[in-house]
Amino acid sequence: MFKLIAKQGRARVGEYVTGHGVIRTPVFMNVATQGAIKGALSGVDLSNVGCQVALSNTYHLHIRPGDELIRELGGLHKFMAWNGPILTDSGGFQIFSLSGLRKITEDGVTFASHVDGHKIFMSPEDSMRIQANLGADIAMAFDECVGIPSPRDYVEQSCERTYRWLVRCAQENKRQNNAPNALNPDQALFGINQGGVYGDIRISHMKRIAELELPGYAIGGLAVGETAEEMYDVIETVVEHMPEDRPRYLMGVGTPLNIIESVARGVDFFDCVLPARNGRHGRFYTWGGSININNERYKEDGSPIDYECQCPTCRGFSRAYIRHLFKSGEMLAMRLAVTHNLFFYNDLMSQIRNAIAQGSFDELKKRCTHQWVIT
Repeated sequence: MFKLIAKQGRARVGEYVTGHGVIRTPVFMNVATQGAIKGALSGVDLSNVGCQVALSNTYHLHIRPGDELIRELGGLHKFMAWNGPILTDSGGFQIFSLSGLRKITEDGVTFASHVDGHKIFMSPEDSMRIQANLGADIAMAFDECVGIPSPRDYVEQSCERTYRWLVRCAQENKRQNNAPNALNPDQALFGINQGGVYGDIRISHMKRIAELELPGYAIGGLAVGETAEEMYDVIETVVEHMPEDRPRYLMGVGTPLNIIESVARGVDFFDCVLPARNGRHGRFYTWGGSININNERYKEDGSPIDYECQCPTCRGFSRAYIRHLFKSGEMLAMRLAVTHNLFFYNDLMSQIRNAIAQGSFDELKKRCTHQWVIT
């Protein structure tokens, strides 16, 4: 399912085959948490900005409108009118971010819905069943994302439980795929490495989950309070013990600089809410650095957001006009901003893939590190 095409140092280009298309890696997955991109982008828009993979969330779609309803309506691909690959997060991060509103046991987690407060129980088996109902191409394992910092003894206990949950996820994923009425009988399960910033725990946990020979593996529990240096150290530590012939996914990361640094360390898959979230507040990513369109300096600026960009926003609208839309509270402002930022991220990944294939990734990395002002 995963084939390496080219390498430069640890940076690599690959192809991951799904029932809804081939994913060319490194890839940035555009976050459609509730089946839509915040900023009013549709499945057609995703195609236009170069999106390869849409990422949706098990927890949110289970709460509303309900995974069984989505299944009845043909699955998430049909529901959101997107025929490309879909990865669904297990919901673990959202549940564990509820903190005082949840209780963890060996069986699973009891938590309160953020919508109406009613009590919900979710086990590893429940997460797999929900993701089977959604019909995603890639399902993420149900795990615990511990905070940073956390006591070492708790992190060790949590990793042990996360491993036991992963075994249960694998068994249930296989059962769901073999069911006669399976919506997506080829749904792949990715395991998640945890361990906080404790290198030895990360290594031990990665070695154990690699023995399960899953279709792919993720590094979880980062971008939750640690420094960039700590994050890069964890990535370097874990990647050495991740299978070479399986895709490697860094969850929830990050800025363009984070991405290019992580690609250099051997990561293949990325996702983050930053391009859409920052875009909705007027923060644009460009090849010269990020800009805040709300600044007074852009009031009479007739130039595009980025001369190097070929997105619909840059081809059709000026900085002055987009600033006017934000100041006027027009919804078009968010749509144009999110369109640009997602196009930028997908174009960045395309240029990274080309550079690795041509042996010029180091030059691209130096150029980007020098030019970008990431805030």
